[in-house]
Amino acid sequence: MDTPHKRRPHYSGTHPKNFNEKYKEHDPEKYADTISKVISKGSTPAGMHISIMVQEILDFLEIKPGMSGLDATLGYGGHTKAMLEKLEGKGHLYALDVDPIESKKTCERLTAAGFGDDIFSFRLTNFANIDQVAKEAGGFDFILADLGVSSMQIDDPARGFTYKSDGPLDLRMDPGSGESGADRLNALSKDEIIGMLVENSDEPYADRIADRIISMRKKGIRIETTFAYRDVIRESLKFLPADEYEEAVKKSCQRCFQALRIDVNSEFEVLYDFLEKLPDALKPGGRAAILTFHSGEDRLVKKSFKELKKIGIYSEVSDEAIRPGKEECFRNPRARSTKLRCAVKSL
Repeated sequence: MDTPHKRRPHYSGTHPKNFNEKYKEHDPEKYADTISKVISKGSTPAGMHISIMVQEILDFLEIKPGMSGLDATLGYGGHTKAMLEKLEGKGHLYALDVDPIESKKTCERLTAAGFGDDIFSFRLTNFANIDQVAKEAGGFDFILADLGVSSMQIDDPARGFTYKSDGPLDLRMDPGSGESGADRLNALSKDEIIGMLVENSDEPYADRIADRIISMRKKGIRIETTFAYRDVIRESLKFLPADEYEEAVKKSCQRCFQALRIDVNSEFEVLYDFLEKLPDALKPGGRAAILTFHSGEDRLVKKSFKELKKIGIYSEVSDEAIRPGKEECFRNPRARSTKLRCAVKSL
């Protein structure tokens, strides 16, 4: 019996307005022409992620058939696929991710591309648990950690990662675990909000923003959505000159959403754990590459690599961070803040 054709839903107007009504965004790889047009204009197609500095990472990791490796942050799987191709069907690549929604889709894409259980294994776990996976695998010849938030997470308003679309203020990498961004923001004291905004993103207007959040709370108003959080920031910056206002709001929104996301997901604590466990997860001579996206992360990675080289655990570390080239930054504007740092474990 033939399967009846399923029509796409109709919308008021010419285009769907809600993310969950759209179709290309949920399965972008089916629409190659659209993808190429969007990328050629210097944008990332909604619902997918363009992996950053792939060739630079491959050049450093020096992956050869038969090796054992780890992608500590699976995401959309672009780096994973490139590393699997380098193995040429020999060896094994493990991958970790804490996001159950996007990791399931990525694993399905990798399976469809021909990477089965014989060469690829996925574990739904935080990359702070690298020691457990390394014990299972017997250590790794190469490890990659991409610390950025995937574009698919940013593009879906239901995840709450962006101030550009209205949705629940969630911000959790794993939506089924821990406090949401809204619960966290509405529970912190004024001093804790200031500390979060300053320590996690160097927000210059932290005092004013915290004042407004607490003032709203005293009136019984909870901040539950991304637009509500954005509007708090907008109102807090009304004192600025008109010609500075919009750009300042944009930058503060970016910083404040980043700060809350880092807090909700304990990102600095997780990175501390990962960096501490990283050397023991590498085989002698093993190589590690880490992509960071803001100064706080980069400082932690730089400090760890430098200190561990000083005591002889690493034989080689990046003296300077490697940055993406101008052409890549045009093709993928989300690459602009990226820094790549690398280390080689001593023999």
